[in-house]
Amino acid sequence: MGYALYGNERGDDWGKIRKKTGEGEMNQKIVGKTKSVGFQIGVRRTLPVSQEKAWELLTSAEGLESWLGAGISVMLQPGQKYYSDEGTGEFRIVKPLQQLRLTWQKEGWQRPSTVQVRLIAKEANKTTISFHQEHLADEKVREAMKEHWEAVLDRIRENI
Repeated sequence: MGYALYGNERGDDWGKIRKKTGEGEMNQKIVGKTKSVGFQIGVRRTLPVSQEKAWELLTSAEGLESWLGAGISVMLQPGQKYYSDEGTGEFRIVKPLQQLRLTWQKEGWQRPSTVQVRLIAKEANKTTISFHQEHLADEKVREAMKEHWEAVLDRIRENI
């Protein structure tokens, strides 16, 4: 089986592929879209910091603002709602040094997305920070959030 990019009548071929089936037919699959959660994106970087330092970079007041928006003030506990210049949501899971799971709804979005942040210790001073976001409205929002998470990880790297 193989894959091939294709365009549609409007010419916007971004992220669309066809999968060849055994009979030579082509099934359409859109990159980043699943049946269960719709559009999603994942971005990760391994940084030269301990898991403790990575957690601090993400969860300090400055750290939270870097990825959730200015003006956020929240206790990191399950059930805590937050508000920022970028949007609103609620923390669902807080596992210190390991994981955050929260909802996030930016202004103009019809429904909230789900964001999961994981910290994975590779070695004493090497930690992978992973952002995964699902329930995104469409391909354009997916691409915008990909750029957002890449910029967040770039800023975190600069603050080391």
